[in-house]
Amino acid sequence: MIAENLQRVQTRIAKACAQAGRSTTDVALLAVSKTFAADAVQEAFAAGQHAFGENYIQEAVEKITVLRHLPLQWHCIGPIQSNKTRLVAEHFDWVHTVDRLKIAQRLSEQRPAQRGRLQICIQVNVDGGTTKSGVAPEDALALAQQIAALPRLQLRGLMCIPEPATDFSGACAVFTRARQLFDAIRASGIPLDTLSMGMSADLEAAVASGSTQVRVGSAIFGERTYPPSRA
Repeated sequence: MIAENLQRVQTRIAKACAQAGRSTTDVALLAVSKTFAADAVQEAFAAGQHAFGENYIQEAVEKITVLRHLPLQWHCIGPIQSNKTRLVAEHFDWVHTVDRLKIAQRLSEQRPAQRGRLQICIQVNVDGGTTKSGVAPEDALALAQQIAALPRLQLRGLMCIPEPATDFSGACAVFTRARQLFDAIRASGIPLDTLSMGMSADLEAAVASGSTQVRVGSAIFGERTYPPSRA
């Protein structure tokens, strides 16, 4: 089932790229495996998927440990508390959710030198949602400049999770604001290459607006059931 779902998602991405006049190589797929067991990740890997996103740090570390024999790339896409930065710095390859200098500094200090630089995306609250994490758009450039100067980190781009839009054009309007911010930061001299936006429900709008990486979970792994609490 996971292999078939992956193929359907890849087909959606390819169609969205064709409609936007973009190459399929311009848009990477991040399979969001939160709440699913290691065997589901292994099944997706067997079907050709190598990059996986996790929200819950302790759960992710357990999976990373179990699957350390596989050449997987692990992305932290959930909120990071100060007391969890060491786990993230030691185990993940990418972090999409940095929105404070303090967190970036801790990740930089705690990243093992032998692991190479931790790849960083700044999470931007592009539509001002009151329940959403992320730096305000007007503060993103200053934060990008500060993070780009830190050792053991490599600033790669921006990530956003806007509120669900009511239609395709509405979703495109919000995603386009993120793309414009991405372009503005690049124009300042910071060489970003990753714009992480779009999920199962709105990946077509994200691709049309310039996303370079879509984060898809339920369309690959199925519907989730959540335990009472996660960390």
